[in-house]
Amino acid sequence: MLRLTEIKLPLDHPVDAIKTAILKKLQLPSEELISYSIFKQSYDARKKTDILLVYIIDIETTQEKQLIERFKKDPHVMVTPDMTYRYVGQAPSNLMTRPIIIGTGPCGMFAGLILAQMGFRPIILERGKAVRDRTVDTFGFWKRKIEFNPESNAQFGEGGAGTFSDGKLYSQVKDPQHYGRKVLTELVNAGASPEILYINKPHIGTFKLVGIVQNMRAKIQSLGGEIRFQSRVEDIHIENRRVQGVTLANREYIPSNYIVLAVGHSARDTFQMLFDRGVYIEAKPFSIGFRIEHPQPIIDSCRFGDYAGNKILGAADYKLVHHCQNGRSVYSFCMCPGGLVVAATSEIGRVVTNGMSQYSRNERNANSGIVVGITPEDYPCNPLAGIAFQRRLEAQAFELGGGSYDAPGQLVGDFLANRPSTELGKVHPSYTPGVVMTDLSQSLPDYAIAAIREALPAFDKKIKGFAMDDAVLTGVETRTSSPIRIKRKEDYQSLNTEGLYPAGEGAGYAGGILSAGIDGIKVAEAVALSILRSVNHIL
Repeated sequence: MLRLTEIKLPLDHPVDAIKTAILKKLQLPSEELISYSIFKQSYDARKKTDILLVYIIDIETTQEKQLIERFKKDPHVMVTPDMTYRYVGQAPSNLMTRPIIIGTGPCGMFAGLILAQMGFRPIILERGKAVRDRTVDTFGFWKRKIEFNPESNAQFGEGGAGTFSDGKLYSQVKDPQHYGRKVLTELVNAGASPEILYINKPHIGTFKLVGIVQNMRAKIQSLGGEIRFQSRVEDIHIENRRVQGVTLANREYIPSNYIVLAVGHSARDTFQMLFDRGVYIEAKPFSIGFRIEHPQPIIDSCRFGDYAGNKILGAADYKLVHHCQNGRSVYSFCMCPGGLVVAATSEIGRVVTNGMSQYSRNERNANSGIVVGITPEDYPCNPLAGIAFQRRLEAQAFELGGGSYDAPGQLVGDFLANRPSTELGKVHPSYTPGVVMTDLSQSLPDYAIAAIREALPAFDKKIKGFAMDDAVLTGVETRTSSPIRIKRKEDYQSLNTEGLYPAGEGAGYAGGILSAGIDGIKVAEAVALSILRSVNHIL
């Protein structure tokens, strides 16, 4: 097949315009075009008066060899790459060894799926509840119907932190082996819309993710995998720098020399246990800040002009960055068009914010994190100091919000003028349980407050209205990424602990659903190859 890139058409183009564009580009008679399919659809909104759809098209033609030769110097015509996923091996039918995976976020889920598809019958351990029970607990807490559960919330439980997010499925990680295609394909097989295979910035949304996660679990189980909920790993046993197994909170011991650690960025007790066991951990940079909310129509209008509200374009997003005079960088993080700001704490007595959207993205506000990059130099330098730093900010936010899991909030106009907010303006915050208006300058270090105050007017120059007086800031955003990295070697095993495979966002190797899924696949392959070598069954 051939791949054509940079096929640009008007937003309202007829269906047959794609075929016409292909034939024109290749100067090809219609009868010589066998078929075509859309590989990627995006848009070019640089000219708000003329927004275009941009396609990458895969075609099948009777003239492939001739066209390759004719267009060999054209960068927009190429041979379609082979994106077929190929398993690295197959477990022997009599294999007794069973790998353990800790965590059922996207990394753990895809590691488990790939190992199950290769016949390794993984045991997957999840400290939280199955996704539907977890959803009841999380939404119940947000609506003040039930108490906060530190083992079942927006961070812990089947599906991981990504379940209560926008469900974004795009990443900037390099992926020469097309693992991302395998991730997307399996999500479609589990019930996601096929459009995620080709739209430029695919997303799923929380409610759809719940069913998809359940279907993936069922597939793993049908292939011999085992998933245990409410099974918190209390200890990992290590002898002579080699893992031997795990002990659960109920004191059950499960032996295994192959353990995938996919616990997510908020498993602070697990990080402490690993540090105490001597597993090599180092501090890494992360970011802190607030959530900001604007009316979605303001963002739509600034990004799309007269095309605002177009069904094809949907709710507009943005990506912003500003380099400050004090040397800090402020940027937008996890932008959620038509979404909600949500309570994302995983510990009692702390407030954490995050953003999420449903598939429809039709809530009244747009929100994103406005965060400041920090490094281990900003806090006492020991491997777990970033966790203590996060906890301190989250505890301060809890107190500023009144000690009831309400979040502290402030109008942007008041924040920039350095005065406390006492009442809301035209923008109503979406965070539940609730928002208490206050002075957010008390919630972050002075350097972060100064940086955000400088960045907001700069962002307003790019998106008119971004620094509007009535926009709402809600604090605090601290879980942008893991504050630690559990370093690993080229074979994906821990730097100093054989058989331990740090993976995904919690270990510092991913940032989002897609990249975490990709990392899970890579780690699963490494585990499979290690097991096969140990039993002399390399295929």
